[in-house]
Order: sequence, then C-alpha cells, then structure tokens
Amino acid sequence: MSQAKKIVRRKTRVIEIGSVKIGGRNPIVVQSMTNTRTADVRATLNQVRRLARHGSEIVRVAVPDQASGSALKRIVAHSPVPIVADIQFDYRLAIASLEAGACGLRINPGNLHKRWQVETVVKEAADRGVPIRVGVNAGSLKNSLLKEHKKNPARALVHSALSQVRTLESLGFESIKVSMKASEVSTTVKAYEILADQLDYPFHLGITEAGTRFSGTVRSAVGLGILLAEGIGDTIRVSLASDPVEEVRVAYAILNSLGLREGGLEVIACPTCARTEFDVIRVAEKLEQRLSSLKRPLKIAVMGCIVNGPGEARSADLGAVGTPRGVQIYVKGKRVRIIHKNLVVKTLIEMAGDE
Repeated sequence: MSQAKKIVRRKTRVIEIGSVKIGGRNPIVVQSMTNTRTADVRATLNQVRRLARHGSEIVRVAVPDQASGSALKRIVAHSPVPIVADIQFDYRLAIASLEAGACGLRINPGNLHKRWQVETVVKEAADRGVPIRVGVNAGSLKNSLLKEHKKNPARALVHSALSQVRTLESLGFESIKVSMKASEVSTTVKAYEILADQLDYPFHLGITEAGTRFSGTVRSAVGLGILLAEGIGDTIRVSLASDPVEEVRVAYAILNSLGLREGGLEVIACPTCARTEFDVIRVAEKLEQRLSSLKRPLKIAVMGCIVNGPGEARSADLGAVGTPRGVQIYVKGKRVRIIHKNLVVKTLIEMAGDE
C-alpha cells in the first residue's frame, strides 16, 4: 500500500492568542464560539468549560452590548482557554473587551465607520499585544463590492479583506489573522486560494452559516477539507446550528482524517447489512457520545460481521466484531474474548479507560 502524501502547509507568520500560538509550524488550532447570552456569566463560563473539555483551544464570545462587555472581565478571569471578543459596529465595545482582558479581537474594520475609531482600537490592541482577526463575511459585504464583482464573489471577499488588512498595516499593526467566509463552499475556497498568494498572515478557516449539524458538517468537511489538503489554514471553526461542542468534534474529525492533528476518539464502523450480528449503529453512536471528551488518540473499530471486521479490528486500538457466537473483542490487534452483544458498549468504554 502506498504511503499517503504529506500535506505541506503554507508558510505563515506566528501570532499568539494568549498562550496559544497560531501559524508557522504550530498545530492547526481548533476553536468554537459560545451561543449563550454573554452577559450571563455563569451560563457562558459553563459553556466555555465544556468546549475546553472537548478540545476547543480558543473560545470566541460575542460582545453585542455594554452588559456583555462588563461581564467579559469575569469570563476571561475564570476561563480555562483564551477568550476572543467578537465585535461589530461599536468600537467602544472593542475597547471595553481589551480592558476586560480579551486575548484577541475579531473585528470588521469596514463596519467601524470612522478612521479614528479604527485607530483607537488598533492602538489599544497594540499596547496590550492583542492580535486582531480581520473577519470578512459574504453576508455583510458592501453593495458596491458585490456589484463590482457580481460574477466573481470570491474576488469581492478578497478585495474587502485586503483593504482591511492594508488599513491595519498603515497604522503599523501586523499582529493579524484573516478570515473570509461564505455559505457557498466554492466561493470560500476560491477566496482563500487567491489570498494565500498575496499575504503571509495566518488564516482562520470556516464556512459561515454552514447549516444544521448534518448539512453544516458536510459543507464544512468539504470546504475546509479542500483548503487544508492544499496546506491552507492555521486555525478552524466549524459553524453549526447546533450545540457548539459538536463544532469541536467535527473540527477534530476533519483534521484527523487528513493527518493534521492526532488525538481524541476515532470510531470506524461498517455501514451494516443483513450479515450484521449486533446493533453497530447504536454502539458506534454511544461510544462517540460517551468518549467525546477523550484527549489522547484512540481508534475503535465497530464491525458487524466477519467479512471485513477482523481486518479493521486488528488495525485499531480496540475492536468489536460480530460473530454467530457473540461479539469478538480485540485489543491492539489481538483477539481477547467473546462477549454478549448487549455488553459491547460497557466493555469498550471500560477498556478505553484502561487502555
């Protein structure tokens, strides 16, 4: 069997969001965003902690009003991971977030309408050593840009991003991360491909408004997968209309499938057919739910019969293969015992803890 070609990542500068380094040769960073009311400190912190337990290395929170800005100081103080403040329109909320200790800002200089407002935010961020993400979204592009690039919306995203980056650079600020997101996969991919040849700042990848847990996972896997396979991307967020923890799980699955990050649970399961000797679907889903916060790499094969089952089980850390006599359990490629089909989930979870 030929060895898979190693992905050569694009060379980028390194920035630091708190203790997390992004860009260069550093691992691609997984992040998510809370969907609680930021002003509700308890609820927001609980969600931040859940996300961190499942592997989110950075968490972004929206700061839509002064109450949220006031709450941010307590959130930052008790968060186990760096907090990025997401700001739109009001430069004063960016200042309040910096004063609260936010480790990063996500702003759109295009909707801070006066030059002096951008200058004020940039100076405060520079004084504190806080990076800024220039975040461009297709849904909020200026009408003039959309008309100019009507036949090539990717160019509109690139034009907006470059304009905003140049604004920050003109103020002597270069601790920058860039994102350009659209709900259309092809537009997003093309925009990043174009800009990758023009800037060496680290890129934050995502498909914006990707959709529900199902459709959003598909779009994100396709779009992010294409870019990551091309070596483009330094940090990612999978945007889902779902529990944010699902965003983290999908992000790691995408990175694992490309060999770009190791760690966490990987469940290999057969699609099932008439030969299946136990409920593979239920077992696989239960394992993913119960072991979703696992940090170390663990591959489990859940196979319904002996056609392909033994081969897959032998290549995994743990395996379960259906046979007419019961479910054969494998550990590190070796058969260890046969158990009743109703004990598969319990047995594999116990073994995962001891493994």
